[in-house]
Amino acid sequence: MKKIAIIGVEMDLGQSRRGVDMGPNALRYAGLDHQLRQLGYALEDYGNINVPVRDMLPAEGGFALLPSVARVCEEVYGISREAIAAGQLPIFLGGDHSIAIGSIGGVTHTERVGVLWVDAHCDFNTPETSPSGNIHGMSLAALLGHGAPELVNLGRPAEDRP
Repeated sequence: MKKIAIIGVEMDLGQSRRGVDMGPNALRYAGLDHQLRQLGYALEDYGNINVPVRDMLPAEGGFALLPSVARVCEEVYGISREAIAAGQLPIFLGGDHSIAIGSIGGVTHTERVGVLWVDAHCDFNTPETSPSGNIHGMSLAALLGHGAPELVNLGRPAEDRP
């Protein structure tokens, strides 16, 4: 039986539109676990990763929230690797697109995967090219090694970071 790990990431720090942090709980409420079990999967729900509440952070908006986004993505990265090591397929419930930096980064650390990126925007901005400064528009760039070192170097030991 294929094992799945469900991980909620109530992240709304990578962009300015409120409400995306309700995604994980909405999907659970809608019966995601029941549907997956009916398809024959064994589930382990890891719950939700602790994400700082936007209104409790001193900085407002966009790139100013980089330290908090990087910390959450680092945790997502680690949980992704733990699930893979346990023989589970991790399914991350978000949250804004910035969680992809940790989730895809963690899975691709040891596994060869393909990513199909479907979005109205390419999400290939860097701090220098982003018109808004919103980190969720930098996810794909960070995964491919471009952008803020805090995001590009996710999962790398401190001694290996430039």
